[in-house]
Formats: sequence, C-alpha cells, structure tokens
Amino acid sequence: MEQNDYGRPPVVPSAATSSAPTPLRPGTPNTDASRNLYDNTDSGSNVPGTGTNPFVSPDASRPASSFESSSGSPYEEPAEAPGGQRYFHSRLVKKGEIEKPWLNKADPKEKWVTILPLLGILLGLCISGFLVWDGMRSVVKHKYCPVLDEDFSSGLDPSIWTKEVQVGGFGNGEFEQTTGGDENVFIGDNGHLMIKATLQDANLVEKNNVINLLKDGTCTSKDYYSCVAATNTTAGNSTIVPPTLSGRINTKKGATIKYGRVEVTAKLPVGDWLWPAIWMLPVKDTYGPWPSSGEIDIMESRGNNHTYAQGGNNIASSALHWGPDPANDAWWKTNNKRKSLHTTYSAGFNTFGLEWSQKYLFTYVNSRLLQVTYTNFNKPMWKRGGFPDSTSNGTRLVDIWSQTGRDNTPFDQEFYLILNLAVGGTNGWFEDGRSGKPWLDHSPNAKKDFWEARDTWYPTWTQPQLEVSRVLITQQCDGNEEL
Repeated sequence: MEQNDYGRPPVVPSAATSSAPTPLRPGTPNTDASRNLYDNTDSGSNVPGTGTNPFVSPDASRPASSFESSSGSPYEEPAEAPGGQRYFHSRLVKKGEIEKPWLNKADPKEKWVTILPLLGILLGLCISGFLVWDGMRSVVKHKYCPVLDEDFSSGLDPSIWTKEVQVGGFGNGEFEQTTGGDENVFIGDNGHLMIKATLQDANLVEKNNVINLLKDGTCTSKDYYSCVAATNTTAGNSTIVPPTLSGRINTKKGATIKYGRVEVTAKLPVGDWLWPAIWMLPVKDTYGPWPSSGEIDIMESRGNNHTYAQGGNNIASSALHWGPDPANDAWWKTNNKRKSLHTTYSAGFNTFGLEWSQKYLFTYVNSRLLQVTYTNFNKPMWKRGGFPDSTSNGTRLVDIWSQTGRDNTPFDQEFYLILNLAVGGTNGWFEDGRSGKPWLDHSPNAKKDFWEARDTWYPTWTQPQLEVSRVLITQQCDGNEEL
C-alpha cells in the first residue's frame, strides 16, 4: 500500500467529500476561498498534511473553517520550497532594539518618589530622637554615697551585722530555729557568707524538752513566744520545738538608708521547702506595727526545683508590703516575679538589686533594665490601696499616712537589710495540697507532720545554703533627697 511522507496510507476521499469544497477553519490563511492553505493540491486530494505540512492535524475527517469572506483571504500564499513544500514563517516580532522614548527626557516629578520616603524616614528619626532626649531629660540623675561595701573577706563584722536568734517562726509559722552559732551562719572557705539550714537534734524534737533562749540571754526578740519553745510527747499533743536550724542576719545596727540602692550578689539554695529571702524593714515603726510602716522584699524564692507548682529556684519574686493591718496588707498590688532563662538562680551567682527614691522604687536582677517590680509613687499609697472604711469587726480604718503629705509614705523612712534562709511555714508561701507538700497550714500538727516526712524532703537538700559574695549599699545624697 502506498504511504505518504509520514508513513501513513493515503486517505481516499469519498464522493461526499469530493463533490464540494471543504469550508476553511477560522483563522487559517489561504489564497482563495475555495482552497485550504495546507491542502496538497498536487495530489488532487484534500487529505491534510500529505507530505507538505507536518503541523496540521492527521485527522482527515475533521472539517476546516475560515475567517474568509466571499471576497477572499487577505493573506498571501507562502512561498514554496524546492520539491513543492512551503517554508514555515513565524509571526514573532523580529529581535531588535525596543524604543523607549520616555527615557530620553527625565520627568521632573520622578525625583519625589525617592525624596518623599527619605524625608519621612528623617522626620521619624528626628521625632524618635526628641522623645528619647525628652525622656532622659525628665529622669533625675541621683548622686549616691557609699554606706556598705561588704565582700566578707574580713569575716562578719559584728558592728554592722547582727545574728538573730529566735524560735517563734517570725510571724510566718516558719519551722526553723535561727541560731547565733557558726554551724548555720559562717564564712566559707571561699570567703563567701553562708547561711545554711540543718536538721534539729532529734532528741529535742522527739522527747519532752524546752528551748529557753531567755534563760541563756541569747534571744534577740522581746516576745516570749519567739524565745521559748517546747516538745510535749503527751498523747494527743503535737507540740514540738522547731525541727530545723538556720540563720538570719541584719544590718540594723550598722547600715541603714532612706532612698538609695542595695545590691546583693548571691547563689540561692537547692532543697525542698527552703525559703531564701533578701529584704528590708523600717528601723522604727513610725506609722505603726507591720505592715503599717512597710516592708521591701528585694528577692524571695523557693529551694524546690523548677517543677514546683508555684515556681521553685527558677523564680525570683519581689513585693512591697503596706497596709493599715495584716488583714489589709496590699502586697498583691505591688508584687511581681522574674523567671530565669534556661537555668536556675541556684546554678550560679546573680545580683538582686533595689533602687529607691521618693518618686519611685523598683527591684531588678543583674541589670537595672531587668526589673522585677516597679512602683511609681504618683499618688498617695492609701488611695492606691483602696482600703475599706472599717475592719471585719467594725473598727474604723484611718489613713495613717496622709499626715506626711508625701505619696510614698510609708516608704519614706530609714530601712535596714535582712538576709535569711527560712524553712517551711504556715503563711501560704507554700500552698496547701500542691507538689507533695507534707503539712497543712492550719493544722496544729504542721511542724510535726513536716518533721515526720523528713525522709522525703531532706535528701533533696543538696545545696541547703544561701551563699552571698557581696553586699553593696549606697545612700542617695543629692543634697535634696526629696527629688
């Protein structure tokens, strides 16, 4: 069988297809209205692409169409190559230089496309610079004079530091007896101050005994119950002496300030239910007993690890305590905490600081930029507290601070520094029913329950000391401390 140029047998048109010309496909150029441009006229057949055009469809039965009118095609027939085949002609625009007349003359408005954004950036920088300058101009730059710079290289100076010796729990129901001996407060081999917690003598806890600090004259409190404790083993009685020993020291005797800075560089302890604190109390109860005269907590933490529900030794808390009575202590309005990043405050030394003036008070960790809590004294503390008109028993509450005319009262008097390591307590610092706490705050057996659970918590005391490398106290001395 005869084949065409592409290996296909020729298609013979039927009578129906040969009797009349096939209409042209729309858009197909041709030389006249009766002949398809791609037909093989030499063969006398209308079979498309028989050796002439490889780009047409091989489907012989598909009808063609055309945009042609009766007047004929506007296109010319392509020239034929030798052998009767037509050349392929592309309608693409020939490659050449594209004219861009708008580039011959610059538009004068075009420069503003660049100038306006630059002016906006410059204006923004000027405004930002002014705001920074104005903010810095409004900040009072205080002058500070040294009060205490202690690195303990010469030991614990008794003219500055006082070891507090008590058994009463310091108003928090704490489970330690603070001692004056070298076992709990001492200078370590590395020259650092150590405040260490240890276990009480088991015989004093489990047998009938009395600890009477008044008898030997060592008690540093005037309160009887802060100086005397006893164990009573009578059936049904759960009274025991403090089950642990620890330390607490202060600078009331030799280093106090009214406005200034305090920085304590310390490494916190590791051990369940340990409670380290760096804080301040007023030298005199000028406005009444606690918390009427104020309290400044620079740092408080817990020796429990980071999994402890309230936050362990990875958290440092700061607070101010102030109010007309203990039931109306507004500490929760001036309280905050800071979490250590990817470590704990027990893993190394950190500086816990305070900056205090008549206008503001803030605490920080390592840098004044890393603030824990900030209080702006821009309105009277009594108004800030929103205290009720009377107590629960009907006693009228009176604004005890308005007499001074200062917004920062009671934080407008001399304060001294306290460093201590407490153990346990019944004031809520360790919440009931969380993280395996082995006692209940309101239980009369709290201390005994804690002691009897010592096999669970004492093994965690792998670093049971508050270690202090430096204490720096400076006094604001501008010549006008009311700034």
